[in-house]
Amino acid sequence: PRLSPLRSPGVQPPPPLQTPARATKLRAWRPPGAPPPRPSPTAASASPLDTINSASFDPDVYMNVLVQQSNLEALLQRHVKMAAEIKNLDTDLQMLVYENYNKFISATDTIKRMKTNIVGMEANMEQLLSKITSVQSRSDTVNTSLFDKRENIEKLHRTRNLLRKVQFIYDLPTRLNKCIKTEAYADAVRFFTGAKPIFEAYGDTSFHDCKKASEEAIDLVTQHLKTKLYSDSEPIESRAEAVVLLKQLNFPVDSLKSNLLEKLEDCLLNFQKEPTQASIGDISKTFRAYLIIFPDSEKRLIELAQALFSNRYETVRENLRKRIPSTYLLAMLRSLWEDATAIDEVIPEAALPAFSLETTRDIIRQHIATAFLHLQSEISDVLARTPSTSNGKLEESQLQTAMETSKVKVLQGCIDLLQEFHHLIDGNTELLVKLRDLVIDWVQEGFQDFFQKLDGHFHMLSGRSKSPSQEMESVQIDKVPTALVLMLAQLCVFIEQTAIPKVTEELASSFSGGGARSYEYGPPFVPGEICRLYRSSGEKFLHHYINMKTQKISKLLNKRFTTPVWIKHKEPREVNMFVDLLLLEFNGVVSEVKQVLPGLIRRHRHSDSTGSTTSSRSNPMREDMLNRSNTHRARSQFLENHLAKLFEQKMEIFTKVEYTQESVISAVLKLCLKSLQEFVRLQTFNRSGFQQIQLDMEFLKTSLKEFVDDEAAISFLLKEVNNAAHERCLDPIPLEPPILDKLISAKLAKIKEQSPNMQ
Repeated sequence: PRLSPLRSPGVQPPPPLQTPARATKLRAWRPPGAPPPRPSPTAASASPLDTINSASFDPDVYMNVLVQQSNLEALLQRHVKMAAEIKNLDTDLQMLVYENYNKFISATDTIKRMKTNIVGMEANMEQLLSKITSVQSRSDTVNTSLFDKRENIEKLHRTRNLLRKVQFIYDLPTRLNKCIKTEAYADAVRFFTGAKPIFEAYGDTSFHDCKKASEEAIDLVTQHLKTKLYSDSEPIESRAEAVVLLKQLNFPVDSLKSNLLEKLEDCLLNFQKEPTQASIGDISKTFRAYLIIFPDSEKRLIELAQALFSNRYETVRENLRKRIPSTYLLAMLRSLWEDATAIDEVIPEAALPAFSLETTRDIIRQHIATAFLHLQSEISDVLARTPSTSNGKLEESQLQTAMETSKVKVLQGCIDLLQEFHHLIDGNTELLVKLRDLVIDWVQEGFQDFFQKLDGHFHMLSGRSKSPSQEMESVQIDKVPTALVLMLAQLCVFIEQTAIPKVTEELASSFSGGGARSYEYGPPFVPGEICRLYRSSGEKFLHHYINMKTQKISKLLNKRFTTPVWIKHKEPREVNMFVDLLLLEFNGVVSEVKQVLPGLIRRHRHSDSTGSTTSSRSNPMREDMLNRSNTHRARSQFLENHLAKLFEQKMEIFTKVEYTQESVISAVLKLCLKSLQEFVRLQTFNRSGFQQIQLDMEFLKTSLKEFVDDEAAISFLLKEVNNAAHERCLDPIPLEPPILDKLISAKLAKIKEQSPNMQ
């Protein structure tokens, strides 16, 4: 009878609750009548309270131990816990029955259907067995009757096949000759290789003549295949087929491989001289064919491919030694990249694209560096052609033209470079896209390095190194044209104020981005740093120019004051010749400065600071000095002058030098007059010597008005020279004003006669 479940028919039982505790209890459950599990060694030695689920469980012992070890409250808790476990076990057992209920129903239904379908099957099986037995008996009868005829037919068929093979062997020489005439060498090789086993087995018998004729024909085929292999006019596919056929004929092709590889090397050399797009396709096919023909030649082909592109890239490097346009360079690099990609499809193991990318990267960087070197060389050539002073005077606008040429070369050269470099990043080809960020960084780094090296080159041209540790061939200072130093100073100002801002603007608009270099190195182009560098260098060159001019004039003054014996000087008759030389040098300074530096509007001269020649010599103090006739009164005036200097307002003589004509000319004059004062202090004068100095200084005071705007400072320094001569004179009695005016007027008239255009 079926089990009566506690549910209505058609209702599926709920799924069992799979909990760890429930699974443990189900594993411990055993049906009635099943043998108890064997106790484990650990269970035998366990406490009685822990053996409740084992086969050796004793209820009496369990209860006695539980009562002895537990109080009433613990017993009640144990009771509640055990009741809950019993209830859970009952629920699990019920769920187990529900879970297998459908299986029981399905098994019962299947058994019923099997009993129903098997009725009548036994009679059908007996009928089928009888029919199979009848068919087998008839088949045996047929086989017995046809056995002799079948063996005879099979024997005749084997004989027919053998005759066909014999006929093929006898016809083989004729077949081979026909194949040679039609150039069907593949068929000829196929025929001969098929007949070769027969020749090897029966070649010395009746097939001897056929074997000999066939071998002669196949030797002719071999010669034709070798000719085709070495022929340059044959397509590479035909040559590859020839090698395959020769291999099938067991011809030693290893000797041919070295010859063919040598021919391939010659072909690659010719390709390096005249590379074309068509020839790279042929070379790609050649590599592919060689890999098919000679699979073991892959290593050699990789070496040849790498050597080919190494030599081609080396040719590009040689072209970089002369300045080539970026468009021409890109055309060569693009062609090489496409060729490397084509060869890479055949020999990817050569890694030609990676090699090409790395080499192209180095070449572009070298191209950028070379372009900057050429620009620096061009600027240096322009500066080297700077005209020098001839007889203290330059031709009109000659230096100004050289200055403008230098400025144009610097600014336009930088702009031209930017336009050239723009081609390196203006493109969508795979090669340019991969290198774009690097090119931007290289251009910016190039300008930073270019301006720094140009500054160092300027220092070398000026005859002075930037630092003692810097290795550069400095030109001897005596051989450096002073006009060049002045041009360098003004060129530094132009670079700082015009060239650097223009380059910065162009870089920001066309070469923004980059970032391929590490952040720890900072930005590649720092315009502020370059501007500070050229500002400092410009000031150094300006002071260097002033010092060079001052030293040259100081040598002239030193020679003038050390040659004569001032203590025995004769009475002055005219202005000394050294004044003419001094003015000639001043004119050279003015000529250079006016052509290089910008001018400054001259301020209105105050009459109290300059005055006329007569008023400067007719002030009360000077008249009082001239009216004194003895040495005692002259020395008294000397003391008065010193007292007056203590109460005079201090005049600032040496101010900051600006990039203007008046500032530089004034600085040179002030330093020269200061040197003149020191030379005077080193001499001892008699009355005539002192009067000669007085005459020369008065003439200079008149002549120097046209050179500078700061006449007060010049007058002060000339006065200091007179005072120094006065201090070093044994009898300091000056010339009388009428005599002084007469001598100066005579000198001016003489100058006017010699140079009518000079006012």
